[in-house]
Amino acid sequence: MNFTLAGLWTHMGPVAQLIVIAMGVMSMVSLLILAERAFVFRAARRQSRRYAAQLDALLANGDFDAAAEVKTDKDVGYLGRTIRAGLTAYRVSATDSREEVMETVARGLERQAQREVQSLKRGLGHLATVGSTAPFVGLLGTTIGIVTAFQEMGAANSGGIGTISTGISEALVTTAFGLLVAIPAVMGYNSLQGWVDARAVDLSEASNEFLDAASRALKRTRAMSPRS
Repeated sequence: MNFTLAGLWTHMGPVAQLIVIAMGVMSMVSLLILAERAFVFRAARRQSRRYAAQLDALLANGDFDAAAEVKTDKDVGYLGRTIRAGLTAYRVSATDSREEVMETVARGLERQAQREVQSLKRGLGHLATVGSTAPFVGLLGTTIGIVTAFQEMGAANSGGIGTISTGISEALVTTAFGLLVAIPAVMGYNSLQGWVDARAVDLSEASNEFLDAASRALKRTRAMSPRS
């Protein structure tokens, strides 16, 4: 038996070939998701940092009206969209009581943060599926291949390991393919999921800082209003 890709493919049965094709598709999907998510994450973090640098001083001083009017880039990242949701909620509820304003802003920040985290997780479920199922798909091919090898041995009325060694080696190739597909998918999923978890913490911290700034700005505005 020739242990090259062409040789392995030639000696595989139709079922094993179908399984290898399925795993090839799974591998391509997982690699495309990894590349797309890596590109999206890098761009989103760069946009968020740029937005934070533009509005940091205004938000720290509680000048929310000026912050809302600042012209920013079209894409402001996950952080920018979350802070904008907080600014919108603050301006809409400005005439409400202090407790109502803070609750409205907190809900607006939380809703948008959840949307951003969910958006960042897009495609990770497919990676997890590939990583968890690829070894079993390969094992299915191995099982079918071994059964076929024993059937051929019975049909030939001959025994011995030499008779079925070629069939078994062909069958085990599908397990190897399954592992080659699963390992990058699992590693990529764990890496991307850790990145998303870190960004969720960033959004939570930014939301809390925004609430603190909103509370100080609201207190200052309400204290000045009787004298205006």
